[in-house]
Amino acid sequence: MADAIRVSGPVSGTDKTLSFETGKLAQQSQGAVVAAIGRTTVLSTANAAKSVRDGIDFFPLTVDVEERAYAAGKIPGAFFRREGRPTELAILTCRLTDRPLRPAFPDGYRNETQIVLTILGADQTNPHDVLAINAASASLMISGIPFDGPIGAVRVAYSQSGEWIPHPTFEESNESTFELVVAGRELDNGDVAIMMVEAGGTEKSFGFYANGAPKVNESVLAGGLDASKVWIKESIALQRQLVASVLAVKGPITPLEYTPVLDYSNELWSAVERVATPKLAPAVQISLKSERNAAIDAATDATLAELAGNDSAPGAFAGQEKQIKEAVRSLTKKLVRKRIVEDGVRIDGRGPRDLRPLSSEVGILPTAHGTGLFQRGETQVMNVCTLAMPRMNQLLDTLTPESQKRYIHHYNMAPWANGEVGRVGSPKRREIGHGALAERALLPVVPSQEDFAYTIRLVSEVLSSNGSTSMASVCSSSLSLMDAGVPIVAPVAGIAMGLVFAEGKYTTLTDILGAEDAFGDMDFKVAGTADAITALQLDTKIDGIPADVLAAALDLA
Repeated sequence: MADAIRVSGPVSGTDKTLSFETGKLAQQSQGAVVAAIGRTTVLSTANAAKSVRDGIDFFPLTVDVEERAYAAGKIPGAFFRREGRPTELAILTCRLTDRPLRPAFPDGYRNETQIVLTILGADQTNPHDVLAINAASASLMISGIPFDGPIGAVRVAYSQSGEWIPHPTFEESNESTFELVVAGRELDNGDVAIMMVEAGGTEKSFGFYANGAPKVNESVLAGGLDASKVWIKESIALQRQLVASVLAVKGPITPLEYTPVLDYSNELWSAVERVATPKLAPAVQISLKSERNAAIDAATDATLAELAGNDSAPGAFAGQEKQIKEAVRSLTKKLVRKRIVEDGVRIDGRGPRDLRPLSSEVGILPTAHGTGLFQRGETQVMNVCTLAMPRMNQLLDTLTPESQKRYIHHYNMAPWANGEVGRVGSPKRREIGHGALAERALLPVVPSQEDFAYTIRLVSEVLSSNGSTSMASVCSSSLSLMDAGVPIVAPVAGIAMGLVFAEGKYTTLTDILGAEDAFGDMDFKVAGTADAITALQLDTKIDGIPADVLAAALDLA
């Protein structure tokens, strides 16, 4: 059996050690790393196809988390005594890992890439989710797959004494009032560009806030983001040490050869820009989503007819309909972003800091314990609150010490919310993630079971979608909780911020539309009470966001 190549280093400010090991397990995988902190152990494998599937127009990256009950010394609780569909924790870990990694792959790379994270050990002391992010990055670094890493990640917990604790244990997390998961990459100047943030209060927050203790505000959160950079750099340095050790023992890592996929040629782009601009420019200025989409579709059809022609009269770019459509979409994005940066006017006519019209109602369903209907622009979410006796607490069969929970938030969004058709069935990863975000946002203000004995289930039904449905879910949840008579500390509201980076200038957008999310460079969701932040989620499509830009966006939110 081959000897393992192992590197390890202390987590500064703690008695914990982070380690990476390769060369012993999963030897046929292109990249395989075993990461450990305490006795919690994650095997990450990274593999990519040698060629690109015909006709693919996106980057097919898949992250899967395989939880093994034996990791915690358990036998699965299901009837078959075997692991079944992924748990919510596994799905959330997949999303948490995917988000910072995806922007670090080069443009035009379309080879199918799969990262599988197998939880081999769960010591019931140290969580495995943030460890999985670091393991995934490390496995990519030694795989030869094109990847602009390393990416480092850390969870920091805000203690009741006002200190940030890195890589907290379950006990330390339970005793804290707020948690941040931050991932980033190191810049040439030694600073860390933040690529992903996931944050929220804990169950301790309720009593802490209710007793008038200092709350987590913008300055405290900014301090947490800054503090996290130390431990992100430590993970990055350890991954680089692992790569150096592999090079020293095995020699050069063979890079995966790939041909960047061009969505269209320069010649086609020039033709589309000339033909489509006069048609698209007025279309992207239409405020109403359905009318704007119809106008953009009409402009696309007209451009196709002129450039591709038809069977009886082929155009100059006949047979390139798919490429023409992609070029039109890119041109639409360019026009929208240019108008925002140069004119300060958004796709629906608002200024960068303007909110859409807001409205809310309660008592919508007469048979429910509590209901709230919240609308912001064309986004409309109804939340329904149901109360039950404690025996209805949800039992959990996971790798963590948590065995049950009494506050549950579910999020549903059917295709008709966008005026579309599609499959309706079990919730997808997006629905699971949005429900968890809204749950985190409300958790700090929901009373404990000792103070309010009931099991609480909230269900957010997205009735109409045009951006920030997860934050509308937070707002409608506050309404339904109050309508049901749940004694929350304070109402919680949420808003989604966006960002456009062009011509060296960052333009922050308040209350983004769906199109601004798709065409922008950042999706930054912030939830909180009038004087405290309760949850935060940040994703970026560029190589990280400067801390001062994030701080400014947080103040606006």
